[in-house]
Amino acid sequence: MSFRFRGGKNASSGMGVADHCKGTFLELQRKKAHRYVIFKIDEKKNEVVVEKTGNPAESYDDFTSALPENDCRYAVFDFDFVTSENCQKSKIFFIAWSPATSRIRAKMLYATSKDRLRHELDGVHYEIQATDPTEMELEVLRDRVY
Repeated sequence: MSFRFRGGKNASSGMGVADHCKGTFLELQRKKAHRYVIFKIDEKKNEVVVEKTGNPAESYDDFTSALPENDCRYAVFDFDFVTSENCQKSKIFFIAWSPATSRIRAKMLYATSKDRLRHELDGVHYEIQATDPTEMELEVLRDRVY
């Protein structure tokens, strides 16, 4: 049995993770069915849900423009690159998007719920915390994998 606290404690309790979050992540990881997955907190359901997926042909720009400008989100992005040995590789990035312009309550909810979602997404290689777009530019991803 789970209890939901009203008032100040609510933000610190963290959210549940909907079953389809893990399934959608596995489709990205194993089947390459998605380029990215964007997750959001559904406060009515008290859980993290899949908000949007990007098809494999979509670019990093498509992904970043799908994130809301003034609200928090979690996302995973499947980053393809070629190594210096000319090998095609792929690394999965978990991005915690928490823009400076988002509401304090949203920032708190996303901060306290992040670990639970991250725990469900087994196979993420890198994590990025971004408060503005420059902190998650494509160059930042490239720097992490090389």
